[in-house]
Amino acid sequence: MSHPRNLAGTMTLDQLDTGRAATITAIDGDGPRVQRLMALGLLEGSPVSVTRKALGGDPIEVEIMGYALSLRRADARRVKIALDHE
Repeated sequence: MSHPRNLAGTMTLDQLDTGRAATITAIDGDGPRVQRLMALGLLEGSPVSVTRKALGGDPIEVEIMGYALSLRRADARRVKIALDHE
């Protein structure tokens, strides 16, 4: 399943298909929620992949830094990514 990209050509983590790999390019926003995401290892330049999604797409489980992390779709939407070429 492919997802539309915004006008700048970027995707967000909630749009990444299960099993696909990407690299984090940015995290939108500021404040405690963004600080929490960064503390969990969601940092610019980090590789990330979606391992599974719950029915309805919320929450999303990703692999980051060798561990599994479950994120709300709203939080995953803040994480900008670039697809890795296979």
